[in-house]
Amino acid sequence: MSRARIRLATAAAAAALAVGTLPAAASAAAAPAAGVSTRDHVRHQPQAETIRQIPLQGAVNLRDIGGYRTWTGGQVRQGLVYRSDALSKLTDADVTTVSGLGLKKVVDFRIPMELQYDGADRLPAGLSPTSRPVSDLGLYGTLVGAIGSGDPVVQEQMLGGGRAEAYMRDIYRTFVSSPENRAQFAATLREIADGRQGPVLYHCTSGKDRTGWMSYVLLRALAVPEDTAERDYLASNTFRAAYDARVRAGLKQSGRMQNPDLLIPLQEVRQDYLDAATAQLEADYGGFYGYLTDGLGLDLRTLAKLQDRMVR
Repeated sequence: MSRARIRLATAAAAAALAVGTLPAAASAAAAPAAGVSTRDHVRHQPQAETIRQIPLQGAVNLRDIGGYRTWTGGQVRQGLVYRSDALSKLTDADVTTVSGLGLKKVVDFRIPMELQYDGADRLPAGLSPTSRPVSDLGLYGTLVGAIGSGDPVVQEQMLGGGRAEAYMRDIYRTFVSSPENRAQFAATLREIADGRQGPVLYHCTSGKDRTGWMSYVLLRALAVPEDTAERDYLASNTFRAAYDARVRAGLKQSGRMQNPDLLIPLQEVRQDYLDAATAQLEADYGGFYGYLTDGLGLDLRTLAKLQDRMVR
């Protein structure tokens, strides 16, 4: 392998770490215990349900989306839909834990470049992931270039001065504005609504942006209050914080970044990122219901099936 290719591979590995690829050996200290409270992220939510995290060594953001109350008086069923970060670094014990979930489908929102450097999911026997890439607007490649440069001036020019935050808001807007992205989210919702479909898990790399938006939309479609859906979205900061801090420390120690805090806007989820997407759906479709029906193409029958399957 040429030196140039080695540098590229090293930078890609660092970029994967920055956006959430989880080495099994490093994960145990970063993973929080099951049932971690996320009250620090609650907005106007006086009584928050416990978020059901499933602790693994090779992933930190695997959660059951069930358990939330709906404003219609129901409760989202547990054991049917899971959200996660990448599953490519699962240990043997993790695979056994995942096997116990009884999954029938795993949807992977990562783009080919992420798969190339991070690797395919490691899943129980007989289960293969469905690739359903959602665009990151080149974020992964940008990180490869920034980290690979090793130049603090270049890194500041690429990520500093609010540029990273603006990049994230643009990505979130495309969750709504891109027909290709809408098609991927819609297909996943239709599969969840299908009564013949068993438990489903969907994920991206960090389990926070593409996965976070998917979960927000699903919960809102199930009549979970908006504040609760936001709380579920923002909880990624709680589950990922320790690991992401370790990544930044490693990049600084290795000399690849003098100021790894430039990555914080890319590692975190933020209310204004989510607001960028919801403002886009308001502008394009007049509101959340219009986004579901006109944007995602979900008819009333599908929405009713989603409710029947997911809410008790």
